[in-house]
Amino acid sequence: MHFHRPQTLENALALIADQPARILAGGTDFFPSLGARPVMEPVLDLGKIEALRGISCRDDVWRIGATTTWAQIARADLPAQFDGLRAAAREVGSIQIQNAGTIAGNLCNASPAADGVPPLLALNAEVEISGRAGPRVLPLSEFITGVRKVALEPGEIVTAVLVPDHAGARSSFLKLGARRYLVISIAMVAVTLDLDAGGAISKAAVAVGSCSAVAARLSSVEAKLVGSKPDAAALADLFADELFAELSPIDDVRASASYRREAARELVIRAIVAAAKGGA
Repeated sequence: MHFHRPQTLENALALIADQPARILAGGTDFFPSLGARPVMEPVLDLGKIEALRGISCRDDVWRIGATTTWAQIARADLPAQFDGLRAAAREVGSIQIQNAGTIAGNLCNASPAADGVPPLLALNAEVEISGRAGPRVLPLSEFITGVRKVALEPGEIVTAVLVPDHAGARSSFLKLGARRYLVISIAMVAVTLDLDAGGAISKAAVAVGSCSAVAARLSSVEAKLVGSKPDAAALADLFADELFAELSPIDDVRASASYRREAARELVIRAIVAAAKGGA
């Protein structure tokens, strides 16, 4: 096995231009994904590339570097639109995992239960990708194509997550699991809202994870919310079961499909109320 730790993105791209390699970022999913197998292929460690770290805003777009850790996101001084993402960051594994795990690693792992995906979907996030042909940008909704599948071509690396600045937006994230920490979610929900002067919802983004092969925005729920008051009782009457038909939950050891669907409905209501109150 060959282990590479370049200090620039250019060197990293050059190393994988002619030979495939396993990408190592935070490493929290790297070895668990191997099972009992030894590492035979070359490994490319991105941890020393300074250009892939940090959070900045330019031209009304927030840029979160690919190897920015969840602990850094949780502690970052960010506007209210990121409250949901910061809440999700605090739910990723344990403190140790948050200190090492990266935002791009979470996306590239492409688990249906990846904590970072719903809040980023609700923020209209895009994924910045670099390769031999130069950089390109994909909506997150197009980047994750299935369970453990992403739209990366050979020789490409995720370099950042891009989020449009949305002044005045507020967001929240809720996760349901069998215990408080170190848990794979039964269901999770992220919400981003705009409220008008009268306190009614003028714009909404709602994303649900762990209830389908890929976390997804619920367009029918979003449309139904416009003009509504973010009140729990009113929302319970508003949400008919068919609004959640876009979900395709499964039965597994953590929960039944029917329980997941009902849990998602309740979490959406709670997340909307929390976002409206300005709490993550």
